[in-house]
Parts: sequence; C-alpha cells; structure tokens
Amino acid sequence: MAIPKFYETFLPILKVLENGNIVETSKLSEMLLKAKFFILTPEELAQTKSTGGSLFRDRVAWGKTYLKVGKFIVQPNRGLVQITDKGKNILASGVTDLTLADLKQDPDYQAHEPSVERKKQSDQLISNFTPQDLIETGVSDLLEKLKTELREKLYTIDPYYFQNVILLLFKKMGYGDFESTPKSGDGGIDGVINQDQLGIERIYIQAKRYKDGNKVREPDIRNFIGAMSGDVRKGIFVTTSTFDQSAITKATSDRNHTIILIDGNRLADLMIKYNIGVQVKANYEIKELDEDFFELT
Repeated sequence: MAIPKFYETFLPILKVLENGNIVETSKLSEMLLKAKFFILTPEELAQTKSTGGSLFRDRVAWGKTYLKVGKFIVQPNRGLVQITDKGKNILASGVTDLTLADLKQDPDYQAHEPSVERKKQSDQLISNFTPQDLIETGVSDLLEKLKTELREKLYTIDPYYFQNVILLLFKKMGYGDFESTPKSGDGGIDGVINQDQLGIERIYIQAKRYKDGNKVREPDIRNFIGAMSGDVRKGIFVTTSTFDQSAITKATSDRNHTIILIDGNRLADLMIKYNIGVQVKANYEIKELDEDFFELT
C-alpha cells in the first residue's frame, strides 16, 4: 500500500493509544506498523522528504499534531503522548473513519484555526498568489500555530521552571549573569539579571503564568515596583497572558523606574527568535534562475 496521507493516520494513532498508556512519540510509527494498520514495502519505508528524514514518520508526526490540536491526544511531557478522554470517546462511538473534514468541524480544532469567513476569503485570494506568496503564507501560518503551542506549554510547566525559562531567554538575548530567587519569600521578585558583567546595572524580573483572559492588573505592577530595592530602577514584567490598560498606565507613568512589559504574544516571538524551547524541524532551499549566468559576453 502507498504511504498514508497524514490525515489517514488519525484513527490508527488513536487506536494504538486506546489503552491509555503514555507512549514515547518516537515509537508511534513502529506501533502502527506492528499493529498492521499500514503495510509498507522496504522501498516505501525508505522514502524520505526533500529535506531528509522518513516520509512515513513525518506523516505520523503531522497526524499526531492535528490530533493534539483537536485535544484527542495530549503530550503529558516532552517526547511523550497519551490519548485523552475525548479520544477514547470517539473510539467508543464506533467510528470507522476520522477524516480531516471531521476534524475541521471539531470545536477544539476550530478554536485554533482561522474563522470560516477568513478561510473563505483566503481561498478566494489564493489564485492571485505567486508560489513565493504561498510559501510565505504557509510559513506565517506555521509560526502562528507554534506561538499558540508555546503559550499553552508555558502555562502547563512548573511555575519555578517557567521563571528559569524566562531568565534563560534574557541570558540568550545577551544580558549578563542571572540568578533566580528562592521559591518562597522572594518579595515579588522572581529573578535578577545583570545588564553588565560586573553587576553594576541590575534588572529585576517578575514572571506570571496567567491564562488568556486573566490579565495582569495595576496592583500587580504596583507590588512589583514596591518590591524593588532602592538602588534598582529597572524591571521587566513578563506574563503568558496580557496587561490591562491600568497596568500599562502604571508601568509607563512611574517616574522613578523603567518597567518593560512583555505579554504572551511578544514572549512567544522572543522565544522563537532566540531558539528557547523550539527547534528547527526543516530547512528549505529555494533557487531561482540566474539570468546573469546566461548573459552573452
């Protein structure tokens, strides 16, 4: 049989995870083959993507990603995957197929996708796009999905580890040494970074893991400023959500301190830019005709 399309792996992935065990993501492909959901020849198994790597494994990986967006499966930890109650329920319903069209009708999946109207407009415009436009649009869509996944992951990790992630980000951005404060009794300060190697200029950090809709408000900023010692004038307040207008006003109007606000969207942008918590999956090389090469001299 031919290598399956990514959406043809949806139901088989759920079935091999049906017992509820936590499985290593890297073993999913072998489990599908062992259960004989797909019977591939050695030649088919040897097929690779244009950028290298197994084509079959890539299809399974994308199938897993789509199921995760629909909340049929979950990643309880890095490199691990597990079926959810929602996934078990779809199997218990006796479905014989789970298509991409089915997934696109799912409310959880739709919450992560463009609206129907926006998609319709996009489809109408696609005929006017150049191939380069389509590539850039695809990259942009992947980037937005990655940012959403990053913010969701940041909210699920241990709060103390989240603080260290923020400090590591600032270290990667070129700041000096950093130190995290104790888990308790930090007085509202989660970490301290040095703007210079000698530690003359110190910056206090506050990091809040808030869900979307739970905004950072003015009292949070006021308490942060109050926790800063007399010789420290600079602070960075980071959140996975957003800041309400009162918080923004308080941070920007304080005459004695410089407070930088980083919301969840900007945080995800910075993590992607400085490769914190993300990895390069593939590099594509696009070539064009070299007109100068064929110029007659």
